[in-house]
Amino acid sequence: MTSTITVSPPRGPSDEPAYRVLLIEDDEADAILVEELLHDTGMPFSLTVRANLADARAALNTQQIDCILLDLHLPDVSGTAAVTAVRDLAPHNAVIVLTGLAEDHAGAAAVAAGAQDYLVKGKVDAELLRRSLRYAVYRSRTEHASIQAQAVRLRAEENARLESALLPPPMLGTSAVSVTSRYLPGSPMALLGGDFLDVVEGDDGLLHAVVGDVSGHGRDAAALGVLLRVAWRSLILGGHRGEDLLNLMERVLVAERDNTSLFATCTLLTLDQRNRTATLHLAGHHEPLLTTAEGTREVAAAHGIALGIVPGLRQWQHTVVPLPEKGALTIYTDGLIEGHNGSAGGRLEVEGLLALIDTTPTNDPAAQVDRIIEQAQALNAGRHTDDLAVLHLAWGQRHPC
Repeated sequence: MTSTITVSPPRGPSDEPAYRVLLIEDDEADAILVEELLHDTGMPFSLTVRANLADARAALNTQQIDCILLDLHLPDVSGTAAVTAVRDLAPHNAVIVLTGLAEDHAGAAAVAAGAQDYLVKGKVDAELLRRSLRYAVYRSRTEHASIQAQAVRLRAEENARLESALLPPPMLGTSAVSVTSRYLPGSPMALLGGDFLDVVEGDDGLLHAVVGDVSGHGRDAAALGVLLRVAWRSLILGGHRGEDLLNLMERVLVAERDNTSLFATCTLLTLDQRNRTATLHLAGHHEPLLTTAEGTREVAAAHGIALGIVPGLRQWQHTVVPLPEKGALTIYTDGLIEGHNGSAGGRLEVEGLLALIDTTPTNDPAAQVDRIIEQAQALNAGRHTDDLAVLHLAWGQRHPC
């Protein structure tokens, strides 16, 4: 028995929406009775009838349903097992159980198993069905909204904990370098991934920074990102530098990853303000941007292999970049440039990012970084979802350009 009926009586002053009802019932006479009762309620509705759970599953996969009317005795499932099966298939839909005259206890058990209400066949009139249907849908939607709100709160709390570990406050001493850092998930409801960054001033007065990106998303990538960030800070404070530092970070990654396919890219930076140089190590990461009085450009630097791709290869080189008296370096993860470039088509890429920087002049580094991220996300319009991390280091003036 398979049918779909749509009825739209004239709407009253409340402009009540049509209720989309799925009836799972193998008795044709009972199904006809339910249809007649729905007509008598005066509510606009659409009714889909399926005779067993298997056919109902197919309907739920292809249709939007507000409420499921469920007979407890189906050919392929019965009793509270039927309620459990339907709740598994449609956890956010209202469920009203239909029981026989002699099984009131079954209705109570069904509600305990997750149904919003139960009705006894032969004791249902149009008014009772109308009130039960409205209440069940309202309760289901309220419960779903509460669950979503709880999920948002828990996700925000988890993101806050991860952000404090992935984006710690910089350890600065006497350095006059202005540090601006930002970290955003790929979408509002997303959990932070494996991007990480950190800044530490050493006892030698040099400023050391790292920006990295663990492949993949979710808790595993985030946990590995936290480990690499903490390892980097500890190793920097322990005096490790350059290729030796990258080798030790790779050993940590290999030892801690659960999945051998996980790897990490990163940029290491040592800024020597006294000698006006920046030493770069790129491990599978793209080049930073250098801002001078003439504008912003990508820094040419030697590339090395990402951490964890070929453990032990140690294929990394350093590049020393001369710095102007006043300027800024921007290091970022690919989530900033892999989004779509609006109506221009394609990805934003470095060229698009440079164009955004040229159109957002400001004497406030934090405001500039925020504006660039805002513009990049607006162009992307949610089509590409990836975490992004940005580190901006400016020197030589109170409010560098």
